[in-house]
Amino acid sequence: QVQLVESGGGLVQPGGSLRLSCAASGSIFSRAVMGWYRQAPGKERELVAGFTSSGSTKYVDSVKGRFTISRDNAKNTVYLQMNSLKPEDTAVYYCNARRYVGSGYEYDLWGQGTQVTVSS
Repeated sequence: QVQLVESGGGLVQPGGSLRLSCAASGSIFSRAVMGWYRQAPGKERELVAGFTSSGSTKYVDSVKGRFTISRDNAKNTVYLQMNSLKPEDTAVYYCNARRYVGSGYEYDLWGQGTQVTVSS
């Protein structure tokens, strides 16, 4: 049932960097809009970075200039490069694959999550 697998999380000091990876099946990757979400304890899940259906990228204001989303089509993988990490970036990060059809979704898939902790 698992179609998205995240990796790359861990413990890092403030100002450090991490790169998250999300491996998808080819059938999902070739058709879906990919993105990264995060959820901190006691807070709502939020979109961090994502692609639009036209291939553009969008970021939540708090990570602009620090995070970069990218993809490698040959590897069916999407990445989130996180630089200049701050304690407020601490959260579980989830990969998302969403296929829009008409007025709704054909599917909306989530990975298992990977923990990112930014602390001294």
